[in-house]
Amino acid sequence: MSFEPTPGLPPPPPQHLAAHPAAPLTGGARLALAVLGGVALAALIVSVLLWQRLSGIQEQLARQSADSGALAIEARTMARQAQDVSRETAARLAVAETRVSEVALQRGQLEELMRSLSRSRDENLVVDVESTLRMAQQQTQLTGSLEPLVAALRSAHQRIDRAAQPRLAPVLRAIERDQDRIGRAAVTDTAGLLGRIDDLVRQVDELPLLNAVAQAGATRRMAAAQAAGESAPISTAGMPRWQAVLVTAWEVVRDEARGLLRISRIDRPEAVLLAPEQAFFLRENLKLKLLNARLGVLTRQIDSARSDLAAASAALNKYFDPASRRTQAAATTLQQAQAHMKTAELPALDDTLAALATAAAGR
Repeated sequence: MSFEPTPGLPPPPPQHLAAHPAAPLTGGARLALAVLGGVALAALIVSVLLWQRLSGIQEQLARQSADSGALAIEARTMARQAQDVSRETAARLAVAETRVSEVALQRGQLEELMRSLSRSRDENLVVDVESTLRMAQQQTQLTGSLEPLVAALRSAHQRIDRAAQPRLAPVLRAIERDQDRIGRAAVTDTAGLLGRIDDLVRQVDELPLLNAVAQAGATRRMAAAQAAGESAPISTAGMPRWQAVLVTAWEVVRDEARGLLRISRIDRPEAVLLAPEQAFFLRENLKLKLLNARLGVLTRQIDSARSDLAAASAALNKYFDPASRRTQAAATTLQQAQAHMKTAELPALDDTLAALATAAAGR
């Protein structure tokens, strides 16, 4: 029969070991046991040393792990701080970029404003110079002097030269050309021209008409007769008085008889057929034409004054005696005034005004 082992009890020894007693140990067994003990001791020592070393390593690892944890905590703190700093930096960078964009926009607006101001300054300069030159030209036309034009051109040249704008260089060249032309122009003697016209106005009443030639001839003959009568006592000193009176009367009758018939060529019958009461209006019309010419010279209306002088010259040649010295002197004075009127035109600023118009247009 067989017995089953009871749970919790050691198993029974084998039968063959239980039946025989323990045998004594031999020398080899003792040696093997000693070696085994030494090995076990050495293993124990090594185990102890390894355990100590492992304990040191564990402690070192624990310290390193603690240090690593502290470093990790510090790193997380620093990372959190760095993250906060990066967020703050990003916010500041965004604000800086916004400000930079605003500054760039303001800079663009400022540059545009500066360019606009520069263009406005140039345009204002061009407009101001043009108005100054036109005003100086009007003053020159009113006064007949070139000084306002010369001063205005000099001031315009200095102002444009100080502006130092390349697009205004054609204006400078045009001003220089006009200055050269004005420098070569002759100054009109307005006072002398007005004096000639005033002399003509005063001489109109003394000019003999063409239909008054017979009266002038009779007057000359009476003057000659009077002169002969005054010298008669000298020439007829030896004659009796009654004879001298007869000789004088005969000469007067003879002169009158000669004046009864006169043959002459009539080229302009309207001048001869002019009625005596119309002579007054003729002289007054001639004076009005001369006064209109004088007014045209004062107002620098050269064309109007020239036409009035031409009309006065035509009336003088048509209705007045060309053989009279007064008529000839008046005609000479009138021709001199007309010749003076031809050189009385003041130089215009066409080049400068055209250059200013081109600069104002921006071309």
